Amino acid sequence: MPEHTPYQQSIIRNYYRNLDAVLLQRLGEQVSDLYLAQGKARTRLWERIRQNLLKLGVPESRVAHVVASDNPELLARLLKELMS
Repeated sequence: MPEHTPYQQSIIRNYYRNLDAVLLQRLGEQVSDLYLAQGKARTRLWERIRQNLLKLGVPESRVAHVVASDNPELLARLLKELMS
């Protein structure tokens, strides 16, 4: 694989520098999607939410509790807590 150009390197560096903000924004969108999702789509969405929460450093036990509850309101409260 060829080396990245300086421009590409700056894009990659900025992405990882702002990863927390990107993940929080994505979680906010996923909360909205969760209210509308049903069946298998809802299950897949919860799995993506679980992965994002773990990337943000939320403890595994808390993530498991939120995912097991299948309650978008609980996730919204956690997201609010993470944003403050």
